[in-house]
This record gives sequence, structure tokens and C-alpha cells, in this order.
Amino acid sequence: MRRWLVIISLCCAEAWADDWRLNAACPPGFVSDSGVCRFRSLYSGYPSLQDAGMGGLKVGLPTPRDGFTAQQIDLGRLLFFDPLLSGDGSVSCASCHQPDKGFTDGLALSKGIHGQIAERSAPSLWNVGFLQTLFWDARASSLEQQLLGPLYAEHEMGNTPEQLLASLRGNPIYTDLFKQAFGEKGLTLDTIYTALAAFESSLISLNSRYDLYAHGFHEVLSEPEIEGMNIFRSFVARCAECHTPPLFTNQQLAVLGTPEPPGRPLDIGAEGPTGDRSLRGGFKVPTLRNIELTAPYMHSGRFKTLRETVEFYTKGRGHAVPEGEHLSIHWHIWEPKLTDTELDRLVDFLKTLTDQSFMPVIPERVPSGLSVAGALNHSEIVESTSVAMGDSP
Repeated sequence: MRRWLVIISLCCAEAWADDWRLNAACPPGFVSDSGVCRFRSLYSGYPSLQDAGMGGLKVGLPTPRDGFTAQQIDLGRLLFFDPLLSGDGSVSCASCHQPDKGFTDGLALSKGIHGQIAERSAPSLWNVGFLQTLFWDARASSLEQQLLGPLYAEHEMGNTPEQLLASLRGNPIYTDLFKQAFGEKGLTLDTIYTALAAFESSLISLNSRYDLYAHGFHEVLSEPEIEGMNIFRSFVARCAECHTPPLFTNQQLAVLGTPEPPGRPLDIGAEGPTGDRSLRGGFKVPTLRNIELTAPYMHSGRFKTLRETVEFYTKGRGHAVPEGEHLSIHWHIWEPKLTDTELDRLVDFLKTLTDQSFMPVIPERVPSGLSVAGALNHSEIVESTSVAMGDSP
């Protein structure tokens, strides 16, 4: 399979070598400043509580990850959608982070190469450039550190640093594109990671109907949606204490006592990387941005709908903890006893957080010649290569 990938990469590169030029324009939400792209938003003008981006409607954001060039971001976009980054050319980053699903994959547990099942669901990538920790268990402190996980995990993308570098260096298009983006540094593992981090940092979702309301355009929300927002922010439901605007996450770990799918043992969560027994079953508070698009929910995809998810929180503190487990349930979790109508209004409000207006352009082709969609078997790889080169399938 690896020999096939090299052949595909070389032959398609020869066919397309003169076609590729990286975009020199910054993506939406960014402006060019001294040759790099800087984040700009109405939220940039609001004060931020301890630089955490927490509080009321007009509260600022944490410091964003920006300062990449437009070419580095665009190169990262191509890499993100290219299955050449996986060990067998069958999956790309976009296989688990699909744009039309809020940059998740719609699965309870994601699938990697050879159909292997991951341990947790794929979290959304919208606004990841603002996050201080990554993964459900918060074990990574940067995007560069985070992406090493899926790239080299045997059950996810199944690659190795050596093969990744050889595959990309064996493609003349990528060799040239890395020169366009990084100059003399060229194509190295570090510049691969930087390009991917640059693209992921450009995924901004801050223009939902909720955001328009927060900026003063109150007519954009209906009465039921406003009622849901008030429930969300109330001291009864207490949703906003963990899912704090404008990111709709406080970026902290929380032990909720979420039930696992039938037949699966308790996921110890953050206890794993930290060794802290009090964090057993603890996970990062996820963003609620585009939550309408990212079902199923929780770290294991336990709940299929938003209605199921919000109902979990009103059933009582620790009600789903397995027998014999003693978890340190987060102090915000209690028993608000919300009515069915109040739960429905919460769901109405959560849907106002949907915004993909800054969706990046999905490439019609990638430098390897493999399918942009990924998830191809061996015969499909060969077939897609023939089509890309202009031959009959």
C-alpha cells in the first residue's frame, strides 16, 4: 500500500505540477497585518474577565491563535483534506472532522484506518484556536501537540513521522507549496504541524443569530429562543456557568457522571493523563457552538439528540453513575427539575448558536490525487488516481 501511495503521489504531481498556487488572501474573520493574518471581531472590542472570555453578552474572547500567513493557512487546508497524511491513504483529518457536520463525523465513536473504532467521539474544531487545552481529557496544550495524537495513533490515521515526511517529500507539488508557505524552511515535520495548526485556527464561528442578539440586534431571536436563553443563563439551570459565552465553554474539566453506552465500561477520562483520582470520569466542557450539527453528544456519543442531552442534567446529581463507582461530581451539577417546556426552550436556544458562515472552501482536489473525501479502499485509490489523470475509470 505504501508503494502505491508513492506512485500515486508522483504521477499525479507530474500532471498537476503547474496548477498549484496558495491563496494569498486571509480567510474570513482575519485581516492582513504586516504579512500575517490577525483575528478581528466585534468581540475584540469587548473587555474580557481575566482574559477568559466568560460572562454576559458583551464579553471579550481569550487571546486567539493567529499570526500565520495566508499561504500557511491555505496549505494547512489542503493537508487537512488529503488522505496522504494517513498510513494507508484511506482517511484524512476531514474524515473525522467533516465540515457539514460541524467538523465532527456524526458517529458516537469515530472510525480510523481499517475501520478501527476510536475510544471517543470526534469533537468539533470550530473556534479551536481559542482553546488552551485539547482532547476530551485535556492532555494537549497546543494544536501542534494535539494533532500528533490522531496522526500517529494506530487506530486513527496510523501514520509514522518518517512515512509522513517521506510521502509529502515524494510529492513535487507539496515540496513547492511548502516553499511558498515557509520559504527556506521548506517541508519539515514542524512546518507540517504548523500548517495544520494554522488552518484549524482559522475555523471561526462567531456570527450566529445569538451573536447578532449579543451585539444588540435583539429582533433576530424569537420569544421562545429568548426564553430558552434566559433559562440557560439562570441560576436554576446554571448552564452558562460551564458553557460560558462567547465560546460557550469555560475550558475546564468537569465530572458529570454521564452514562456510557450499553456494554462499555466507565471511561476514566482526565484521570488517565493526570493521575488525579478526583478527575475520574472527568472531561473537558465542550463548546456548544454549532451543537445542532454535531450529534450524537458527550464523549462517547451516548445521547442521540439535544433533547436527551439537556434532559440528562435535570434528572439529578449522579443519577447515572455506575454501581460501585464513587465520582467527584462537579459542584454545578444538581437537580434543577426543569419542566418539559423549559427543556424544549433550551433546545430552541441552543439552535441559535449554529453558524458556518466562515466555512472554508473545501478543495475539489488535493496534491496527492487521492479522494478529498478519504475513506477509500485500495481499488478506489487506484481508480481515483486514473480519473484525476484524465484516464477512463
